[in-house]
Amino acid sequence: MNRLADATSPYLLQHADNPVDWWPWCDEAFAEAKRRDVPVLISVGYAACHWCHVMAHESFENEQVGALINDDFVAVKVDREERPDVDAVYMTATQAMTGQGGWPMTVFATPDGTPFFCGTYFPRANFVRLLQSVAAAWRDQRDAVIQQGAAVVEAIGGAQAVGGPTAPLDAALLDAAAEQLAKEYDATNGGFGGAPKFPPHMNLLFLLRHHQRTGSPRSLEIARHTCEAMARGGIYDQLAGGFARYSVDGHWTVPHFEKMLYDNALLLRAYTQLWRLTGDPLARRVAQDTAWFLADEMSTPSGGFASALDADTEGVEGSTYVWTPTQLIEVLGEEDGRWAADLFAVTEAGSFEHGTSVLRLARDVDDADPAVTRRWQDVVDRLLAARRERPQPARDDKVVAAWNGLAITAIAEFNRVADTFGPAGPDDASQTLEGVAEGTYGAMRDAADHLARVHIVDGRLRRVSRDGTVGDPAGVLEDYGCVAEAFCAMHQITGEGRWLELAGQLLDTALARFAAPGGAFYDTADDAERLVSRPADPTDNATPSGRSAIVAALVAYAALTGETRYREAAEAALSTVAPIVGRHARFTGYAATVGEALLSGPYEIAVVTDDPAGDPLVAAAHRHAPPGAVVVAGRPGQPGVPLLADRPMVDGRPTAYVCRGFVCERPVTAVDDLVGQLGRR
Repeated sequence: MNRLADATSPYLLQHADNPVDWWPWCDEAFAEAKRRDVPVLISVGYAACHWCHVMAHESFENEQVGALINDDFVAVKVDREERPDVDAVYMTATQAMTGQGGWPMTVFATPDGTPFFCGTYFPRANFVRLLQSVAAAWRDQRDAVIQQGAAVVEAIGGAQAVGGPTAPLDAALLDAAAEQLAKEYDATNGGFGGAPKFPPHMNLLFLLRHHQRTGSPRSLEIARHTCEAMARGGIYDQLAGGFARYSVDGHWTVPHFEKMLYDNALLLRAYTQLWRLTGDPLARRVAQDTAWFLADEMSTPSGGFASALDADTEGVEGSTYVWTPTQLIEVLGEEDGRWAADLFAVTEAGSFEHGTSVLRLARDVDDADPAVTRRWQDVVDRLLAARRERPQPARDDKVVAAWNGLAITAIAEFNRVADTFGPAGPDDASQTLEGVAEGTYGAMRDAADHLARVHIVDGRLRRVSRDGTVGDPAGVLEDYGCVAEAFCAMHQITGEGRWLELAGQLLDTALARFAAPGGAFYDTADDAERLVSRPADPTDNATPSGRSAIVAALVAYAALTGETRYREAAEAALSTVAPIVGRHARFTGYAATVGEALLSGPYEIAVVTDDPAGDPLVAAAHRHAPPGAVVVAGRPGQPGVPLLADRPMVDGRPTAYVCRGFVCERPVTAVDDLVGQLGRR
């Protein structure tokens, strides 16, 4: 029976025609397992996952394997991006049993959902043996199976427990976190750790804020070098922009080719802030191209940004992206083809498979002679046009609330910084920058409108939508946090009160429904579906944890409204993460980023002006804002904008008001005076 045909998840739809009798995650599936007295096979993955595709082709599309599953199990297919709560519970179980995790995730559970055997990818022969062994154990060793499941649930409960030690996330802890990152930093290749190597976007954001607070040259250099190494590597798409999920090696050369919305959103923020603080031309180019990648390749017709581009094209990983020297010559001609091969390190031996190479930037183009830059841009344009004639990777076009929130915040920051650099001369690429800023602004606005119009249902946030239709999965804590932070960003960039109002509604729901003892938060609401445990993960991983995300939104909202109870909630929640920041800085990057904002104030900057788009005071505020500062510009007393209330122009001139932690400086009308106030420590 095909129960996945009406799913909103592209991942589930990929499995709709399998010989496996899949169920979506639902109570009826577990009731069916209880009725048949068989275990449940829970298979968790996502649409852009390469090894999920491999296991599907090897096993789930095989008639023999399908028959084995159907005879002895109830099979449940879960999209981890739609149900991060389900994924979190069973990933914790998988890590507890095997010491590692990943996708595809393969879990065998009792009819009440208790996991008793977990793993990840299994080749078909191994998977067949596993199915037979688990079925036999269920028939013949039921007591042992149930005991093992009970032990796993106990381990999950311990891993997901709330409570424990708390501490203020103060300057000493944040400095210690920066020191720990410096010790773990790969000074040769950039980033942290070895293969596979993931872009450390949240740690970069923290280090840039740490540098801004302390002046630390080491924090800045770690961030700058890592950003440059990634941007020159194969993990970055040298033709169209956008970053792949990770590098399979330790030096950013060969990527795992899927492109995720959340990675590109967070990396856009990192490159934007590096550009803002240093004026670095490479950071500007990568920020500009990544912003355009989001608007051009990830926007959906119904509004919102798609989740991912697949790693595979017609079943072959990376085939859209890789090149040989001969292919370059075929597109560009002999002279430009050889020049491009040298520029992009394309060799006869190849850096990938079958003699193909991933493009990486082996020469400096950002500070090169203008003739070299023009030639490079011409080569890029021609190669990209040729690449578009190739088969293209599939796109997972579902809209995930949290990840759209990250993208909206990133594009808002990019637009604010782009505006500070002003109009360009005739030979400056900022003319293109202005066009990119305009185009990305529209995509950002459409996405925010989509979240407000489609994802908020009866005052509660839903996790996903597709083709303009909202899905059933309830929003989890990271959705509430990331979307509320995005709405705060929209309030700042538009001056419209409705975004701040919506942010407040989401935060009030989070405080009422997700709160845990001691100031912590659960990842699921108190009225959400009950799983074998209630997840409450405080660590940042591929995306900010729900706790870090909600704290970021609470801090921004408190600064924009002056309502101290939201700041107090943020400080209490952050204190539950502070002990982890001190021990595991690499896994608390967003928490530390928010900690820097709180330590800074954060600053509240209001510019009263009739020209919020073009006023030099506004540009200076954005260019020199301290970590985590909020900036609002508009007419005096603009409705729905608390920071502009009761703040007149001085002598009829545009005026800036700077406050820090609810304590205000004197109003100023000169740019130099504003910059001076923002530069004080």
